[in-house]
Amino acid sequence: MRGISVVLPAYNEEENVPKTVAAIVGAVEKSTTDYEVIIVDDGSRDRTAEVTRELARKYPAVRLVQHPANRGYGGALATGFAAATKELVFFTDADNQFDVTEISKLLPYIGEFDMVIGYRAPRVDPFIRKLNAFGWKLLTNLLFGYTARDIDCAFKLFKRSVLDNVEVESRGATFSAELLVRARRKGYRIKEVPVKHLPRLAGNPTGARLSVILRAFRELIRFRLKLNEEQKG
Repeated sequence: MRGISVVLPAYNEEENVPKTVAAIVGAVEKSTTDYEVIIVDDGSRDRTAEVTRELARKYPAVRLVQHPANRGYGGALATGFAAATKELVFFTDADNQFDVTEISKLLPYIGEFDMVIGYRAPRVDPFIRKLNAFGWKLLTNLLFGYTARDIDCAFKLFKRSVLDNVEVESRGATFSAELLVRARRKGYRIKEVPVKHLPRLAGNPTGARLSVILRAFRELIRFRLKLNEEQKG
């Protein structure tokens, strides 16, 4: 089995990180001993960084990368991907809303496909978040063509070559959309797989904040305009 870099963006997730890391270590070790777990503390105001340092003493594969200030979800992913050293890269969130043992459902496809991405089946979130996600998917597909069944599902596995050849400029919530759109346009093969979604039991989500939503729309429109310029060139 090829080596795997697991990237976990985390913002104020001190309660969730220990359980997530323990589950990931247990799940990944069933497939390979060549792995690393990179936790990106995106300017947390709680003890996320201290908890991660404690976990690194228990699990040698765990590494902490810190942002002095919050850069946004895409910014945390970009930092984590830049720090990744293995041939395969997998990312999920640190909020315990996924059963990370289901990485075993993605791995069998990575030989045939370049990206294996999950879709929440069903999505367990408040109605307003599901409504927002539905509207976001419709808008993204309208602007760029079919992108994914669940664009922002934080359960994605891909080959390192995708990162090496796809440059993503978005640093907010548009990151996943831009990654998928650019990957499809470069001809990378993408497999979609249903994964279990769990209710959040600790911490607070930030995706429904007005500032996060407005930033996402600005980035999406900027990305559309950027693609127009690239196509003309």
